[in-house]
Amino acid sequence: MRNWTENQINLIFIRHGETPSNALGRYLGRGEEDLSEAGREKLLYQKEMGKYPKADILFSSPMKRCTQTAELLYGGKVPVLIEEWREINFGSFEGKNYKELNGDADYQAWIDSNGELPFPGGESREEFLIRCQKGLQKVWKELVTNVGTASFNAAAVVHGGTIMALLSCYCKGGSYYDYQCKNAEGYVCSLKLLNEQEPMLEIIRKL
Repeated sequence: MRNWTENQINLIFIRHGETPSNALGRYLGRGEEDLSEAGREKLLYQKEMGKYPKADILFSSPMKRCTQTAELLYGGKVPVLIEEWREINFGSFEGKNYKELNGDADYQAWIDSNGELPFPGGESREEFLIRCQKGLQKVWKELVTNVGTASFNAAAVVHGGTIMALLSCYCKGGSYYDYQCKNAEGYVCSLKLLNEQEPMLEIIRKL
């Protein structure tokens, strides 16, 4: 049986391209939205400039803005959809920006808690972290089952929140908000197995 602790696996996290709500600073969680034209153009330009590494296997959140990004960057490669990597549920904040929420007591309480309180009618950060961790466990099993080479790249087109959740859980030395990244950006990470069940991520570089 292969010793998977010796494999060199690069996991490339890419935040989806910009949507209209992203451009306006609105909370976009469970809402479905297409990429904006500007978002598409930026992705294609950065792809042409060689920003995104090649991928031997492709993963994606099932939400449209991620699958559309995956198609633009890795067209012809069918992504493995990871349900657990949907964006966090922003609850009553969905579709609004900080200006529209200014003066809202629930919003101020959430800000004062440094984002630790659950979103009203939505998820808590703790629930989101657990969900994203389950997604990474699923990805690890997929890699072990279906990838035969000892060194390969796996790309994951996901949400900004998903990236923050996973890196804050599996990387050393950073907290949740330390791993924020803009649309169409992300991180190249080394994925290793800490023990028989637990993956570990180490950041190689930012995209």
